[in-house]
Amino acid sequence: MKLLPFEVKEILDNAEKIPDGIQLMKAPEVWEPSKRGKGVVVAILDTGCQVDHPDLKDRIIGGRNFTTDDNGDPDQFGDSNGHGTHVAGTIAAAENSQGVVGMAPQVDLLILKVLDSSGNGGYENLISAIDYALQWQGAEGEKVRILSMSLGGETDDSALHDAIVRATDSGVLVVCAAGNTGQVERQFPGGYNEVVGVGAVDLSKKLATFSTMNKEIDVVAPGVEIVSTYPGSRYAVLSGTSMATPHVAGAAALIINQCEKDFERTLTEAEIYAQLCKRTSTLGYKKIKEGNGFLDLTVGYQNVLHPMEVETAVKQGEVAG
Repeated sequence: MKLLPFEVKEILDNAEKIPDGIQLMKAPEVWEPSKRGKGVVVAILDTGCQVDHPDLKDRIIGGRNFTTDDNGDPDQFGDSNGHGTHVAGTIAAAENSQGVVGMAPQVDLLILKVLDSSGNGGYENLISAIDYALQWQGAEGEKVRILSMSLGGETDDSALHDAIVRATDSGVLVVCAAGNTGQVERQFPGGYNEVVGVGAVDLSKKLATFSTMNKEIDVVAPGVEIVSTYPGSRYAVLSGTSMATPHVAGAAALIINQCEKDFERTLTEAEIYAQLCKRTSTLGYKKIKEGNGFLDLTVGYQNVLHPMEVETAVKQGEVAG
C-alpha cells in the first residue's frame, strides 16, 4: 500500500484565502447552520501531519503513529512527506486571518500515521489504524464519525475489507480516493462498495484526466491544483484524487451537523451517505466517471433543512399561477 501518485505544482510561504475548491463546493454558505463541523471528529489515515502548523494546531485532538518512522514511537505522528498535512488542511484548516481555510474549520482531527516518510506502508498498518479509530474516545467522550483515506493498493485484501465493514457497521463514514491511473480499474480500499469512492474534477468541473474510473465511484470533488497546508508551516498546490477526498470528508462533517440538528438524533452511516448523495448534481459523465455527480453543499439543502419554507413557496407559486 502506498500514496496514490500526486503532483506538487508549487510550494508557497503564505496563502491568504478560502481555496477555490472549497468555494466551488459552497461550503461557506452552510458554515453557520453546520457549526463549521464543530464537535465532529475526522480521522485522517495518511503520512501524519505537522502538528504545530498555524492553521492546524488547534484542530488536532489526538494521533498515533503506526509506521517505523521515529523508531516506531506511537506518539510521534509528524509528517516528513507533506501529503497528510495537505489533506488535513483541506478538511480542517482554521479561520485565523492567515493561510487557508478548510471545508469544516472547526472540526477535530485524529491523525493516524499509516504511511512512512516515503509514502509507503502495509495493509496491516491501515487495518490497525482503522480499529484504533473505532475504539478511540476523546476526553469529552468524542468518537470518530468519518475516516478519510487518500491512499491505496492494487490488492483486494480480505482483512482490509473486513476492517472497512467493521467501520461502516459502527456508524462511521469511510471516504476514500479512487486512484490516479486515469484507467477503468479498482484500487483498494477506494474500490470497495462500502466506502464513499471519490473521483476528481478540476475547478471548471471537468473530469481530471488522472481520475480512476469504476462502478464504485460515488462522487467527484475538486482535485486539480488544490492549495492547502504543507510542512514547514507553508502551503502547497497539489493535484490528485487524494486532494478531492478531504473535500468530501470535510463536507460530510458539515452534513452531519446540519442533519443531526434537524432530525434531533444521531444519523446512521447509511443516512449520512444518503444525505451526501442528495447534495450532488450530475456533470453529464458516465457513472463510472462521476458516480452521483459533483458534491455541492447547497444542492438539496433547502429540502432537508427548511421543508416548511419549501412547502410554503410551492403553495404560493400555485396560488400565483
